Amino acid sequence: MSALILALAAGAVIGLALGALGGGGSVLAVPALIYLLDFTPVGATTASLVIVALTSATALAAHARDGHVRWRTGLLFAAAGIGPAMLGGALAARVPAAVLTAAFAVVAGAAALRMLRFRPGAEGAVTVRPVRAAGAGAGLGAVTGVLGVGGGFLAVPALVNVLGMRMRNAVGTSLLVITVNSLAALAARAGTVDGLDWSVVGPFVGAAILGAWDGKRLAGKVSGRTLQRIFALMLLAVGAFMLIDSVV
Repeated sequence: MSALILALAAGAVIGLALGALGGGGSVLAVPALIYLLDFTPVGATTASLVIVALTSATALAAHARDGHVRWRTGLLFAAAGIGPAMLGGALAARVPAAVLTAAFAVVAGAAALRMLRFRPGAEGAVTVRPVRAAGAGAGLGAVTGVLGVGGGFLAVPALVNVLGMRMRNAVGTSLLVITVNSLAALAARAGTVDGLDWSVVGPFVGAAILGAWDGKRLAGKVSGRTLQRIFALMLLAVGAFMLIDSVV
């Protein structure tokens, strides 16, 4: 199967996840780039940031139009993660490939388990707690910078459980956080962007953007809990495979 077809297929799946769940797609982008498209771990994490930043920004526009983005809370959350994201992005190039792959596999597995257990509570008024928001945002930024993931799979539960945000608004606001964190991490990796294969990354981005629009429509037809379970099981399998591959 050609690299173009693989890039289009993987991009569509990742876009669907981002559009429907407000995150999670980036966790599949890195293994897809490594195992399907022969990117190095460092190249894959950089390419993933490009893909996720552009796709999330597109999905963000759709959610914002429907009034599902809480800008003040999202910007506070994201601002706390900019520094850690840039620091993590600078450090990622110095981490051995096997360690980076193993760390990614562990995070993917933890994210899958978190998604399987995560149940949003009753919807209530949003309470912005600056200290909690800053702490959660900083941790999310560090993960984004080092591993090349947008962090939506962590942002959505944090926005709901830590800040008391409604689920639908958490999905839209997480896309704002993902976009800001991804761009900050990319700024620290500017030197690695030129080496990307844009004949693969370009179609990947295009398919992901189209998939994000379809994902938003899918979210209105299928239970969010059902989507989470399907995605989490896929993520567990990918994480297990990557962990085995990094130690064998």
